[in-house]
Amino acid sequence: MDKIKQYHYKLYKPYGYISQFVSTQRYSHKKKYLGELYEFHQGTMAIGRLDEHSEGLLLLTTDGKVSNAINSSNYEKEYYALVDGIISSEAISRLQKGVEIGFGGKKYITRPCKAFSINTPTLPQTKQRVRNSRHGPTSWISITLTQGKFRQVRKMTAAIGFPTLRLVRVRIGEHTVEGLECGSCEAMAELLP
Repeated sequence: MDKIKQYHYKLYKPYGYISQFVSTQRYSHKKKYLGELYEFHQGTMAIGRLDEHSEGLLLLTTDGKVSNAINSSNYEKEYYALVDGIISSEAISRLQKGVEIGFGGKKYITRPCKAFSINTPTLPQTKQRVRNSRHGPTSWISITLTQGKFRQVRKMTAAIGFPTLRLVRVRIGEHTVEGLECGSCEAMAELLP
């Protein structure tokens, strides 16, 4: 029996787009969808999601087994977050150990993660309005998770008193945003090693 050809992509999801391909709601004509960025093969699905106000790496596939494997806790997801204020080493330590956030109406302690301060990263321009330094200092941090609750990074930084102003996923496993411009897509031979 012939093996069905599967398709895989690496995409830099821009700010303001929803991580689905078409609208499933009646009155969502003002929303922007991934299908507007590129001609994807039928059956393509996002592996995980980035909310409308987040940007960065999104892996796509037509293969459900690949999607399940990458969505598992075996794959690290790294984010760069621009936060309000100059984050302290104490706050970073709290992130690393796990913080309490709300999810589905319940309180939840996040798993320990990797977190550290970084210099301002080189990232594609965003259409998001991010406040400038006239309104107070900001700082960048890297957070690497092996889980992905709804808006988890934003909830984590808010829980320690440093709300996220811009959020960019830069890595999933070995795949990075390097070489991608905002909104660009690259077809991949495979996503799993």
